[in-house]
Amino acid sequence: MVRIHPAVPAPYLLKSCIRSAVATCRIDSLSRLPRVDFAWHGGDQMIAFCRFYRLIAAVCLLLAAGAVASADAQDRYPTRPITIIVPFAAGGPTDILARLIGQSIGPMLAQQVVVEDITGAGGTIGATRVARADPDGYTLVMGNLGTHAASLGVYRNLPYDPRTDFEPVILVASTPMVLVTRKTLAVHSLDEIIAYAKANTGKTTMGNAGIGSISHLTALLFNHLTDADVVHVPYRGLSEATNDLLGGQIDLLFDQVVTATPHILNGNENPIVVTIPQRAPSIPNVPSAAEAGLPKLQTVAWTALFVPKRTSAAIITKLNDAVQKAMQDPLIAKRLGEIGADIPPPEQRSPEALRQLVNAEVDKWVPLIKAAGIVGQ
Repeated sequence: MVRIHPAVPAPYLLKSCIRSAVATCRIDSLSRLPRVDFAWHGGDQMIAFCRFYRLIAAVCLLLAAGAVASADAQDRYPTRPITIIVPFAAGGPTDILARLIGQSIGPMLAQQVVVEDITGAGGTIGATRVARADPDGYTLVMGNLGTHAASLGVYRNLPYDPRTDFEPVILVASTPMVLVTRKTLAVHSLDEIIAYAKANTGKTTMGNAGIGSISHLTALLFNHLTDADVVHVPYRGLSEATNDLLGGQIDLLFDQVVTATPHILNGNENPIVVTIPQRAPSIPNVPSAAEAGLPKLQTVAWTALFVPKRTSAAIITKLNDAVQKAMQDPLIAKRLGEIGADIPPPEQRSPEALRQLVNAEVDKWVPLIKAAGIVGQ
């Protein structure tokens, strides 16, 4: 309530009230908000008492409470299940790694980690969902070269920028690609593959995980280096492409060693070469491309965790620490080795190192993609 003498100019009264506020502020026990009594003396004519509730003080308290609540939420994080979005089909290499990591860090964070597969557009549909999610640490994406580098060159209207719309968390693993054929294809060396493709120009089919995926980029590099003209068949993930390879619907596939190893060991796929200078430990009988006479056929698939931009550093650090501990677990390291995934060295596991990797991959692949005229739908 405010009592104002009619003779007192309102602006002067308000100015005087505000000037005296600092000296007369006290807490109102009923409202729990600061109750400010302003006293102004206009000679001996009057004393005006102004009581302002839920105005300046209320706003200040709300802002302070919001900051405290935000800090408290970060300190207590996580308080509910965490979702890792895999932007490719279930059963593929990215899905396998996400589930392996999720199962390991869940107990450390005392929360369930749910893996959700959202496919389409070379992984960009799932990545877009995470880019638009709340930056609270509860929605992550297991991205890779395709979603977080090549996509910038493939899609003209990409809904996100992989360099600025995500905060990097950690590089999880890397794995070479391996060229495999359907079991019934009567070729067993790189030279025979090249000769077969050239003899069947426009007929030899090669699957991939989608336009701009690492399997697609490796196939483009293969065509460029060999002058072969294989027909690209895009899928919604490597697991779908693998199913058609096993069923004999396509001839060739550049698969990640992570998912190809079981099929190779079971004799269901014929391995030709791996795309690194040395042999892969999980399939030591498969020669490298360099050994087979094509040293420039080198690509490595990497997988990493990202969160939406503006996610707090405290949450990112907590997630990074959990994954780091998982990598130090001998059982996890053994499992990753068995499926052909390489754990990155410590200096490559920081958020900043991952940021530099993304920028470097964008600089490497985007100009090549644009020069090749590749356009995603």
